[in-house]
Amino acid sequence: MSDDLLAAYERLHDNGPEFGGDEEGNHGLTNHGPMAAEVMVRRGLDVPLDRWLDRYVRRLSELPAPSEKITDWRAALGDARRIADWTAYFREEMRARPWQDTLATWWPRLLPGIAAGSTHGVIRVGHAVRTLRGAISTQALDELANGLAFWAARWRPVPADGTGTQATGAAAALDALPDLPDRSGFIAHRLTRLAAMPEWPAAVAALPVPADADGVPAALAALVDAATVRYLRVGRNSPVLLVHTATAPNAILHCLPVLPKEQWRASLTAGWAAAAAITVTYAGPPADHPARVLNADDPAAVLLNRAADHRDEHVIKFADTAVESFERTGDLDALAAVHLAADLIDAAR
Repeated sequence: MSDDLLAAYERLHDNGPEFGGDEEGNHGLTNHGPMAAEVMVRRGLDVPLDRWLDRYVRRLSELPAPSEKITDWRAALGDARRIADWTAYFREEMRARPWQDTLATWWPRLLPGIAAGSTHGVIRVGHAVRTLRGAISTQALDELANGLAFWAARWRPVPADGTGTQATGAAAALDALPDLPDRSGFIAHRLTRLAAMPEWPAAVAALPVPADADGVPAALAALVDAATVRYLRVGRNSPVLLVHTATAPNAILHCLPVLPKEQWRASLTAGWAAAAAITVTYAGPPADHPARVLNADDPAAVLLNRAADHRDEHVIKFADTAVESFERTGDLDALAAVHLAADLIDAAR
């Protein structure tokens, strides 16, 4: 854990998890600052972090003051108006007992609401866990608390019970997903329509879940790999949202080593439900797209350099996930997917 990352966490400590939107924060944008900073520092990207934050924090909103202590967590779950109360609650929890214990307690409570903040709740938790697995600090503990609070306040369930024939693997399960007939409105509007789709129960049951929890990490990695390369075929339909079909399950993958093994199978199921929901609501019909030719001795380094030069937070986080996928599979299409994202998403300057 570097001083640069701790300083970034300090700068972002009192900012809320979202900005813009209506008076209750609905339909706003997510604060990606801590997540992008974690990638920049851990990957050693050639980005002046202070200057990047100077630009980024101007857009953010301050975290409001807490109003009421969380006593009945079930009643407060999914109440975005209580984000400050949830933040105070989890910061106190982080100081009361080991962070792994708090995560293990809250993971099964939060997992059904994995669509929270367009899946950014679990993604922010995943980045914080990755930091804490390296070293513990007050700043990193507060960042994990912030991620859990965001997840709890924006908790949004995805219908996850389904029956149907399982596909042969993650790529086939993604290819078999139906399209949402009405893809108008914000993500909250679209996700609400899933329960009414006759095809959804079969879609959510399509991914094979290993009977033995020991098989879950490989199955989850395969989902990340399949979603990453599939971006080449669907990314043009929603360049930003479809990044999360890969980064959300990847965040879960990074949390598995510190979670009780009995929670792993449900984690895979939730990760699939999230990736499937975003695909169904945003991807549309896939179309072949020529992959960018990567003529380089170290194509992963070329991609990371491009992400650093591009500086958009989604491209940076997607590049991080894609490089991990490429290191597992050797599939250059994983890197090509991020080059496409960088072509489609405006660079940050």
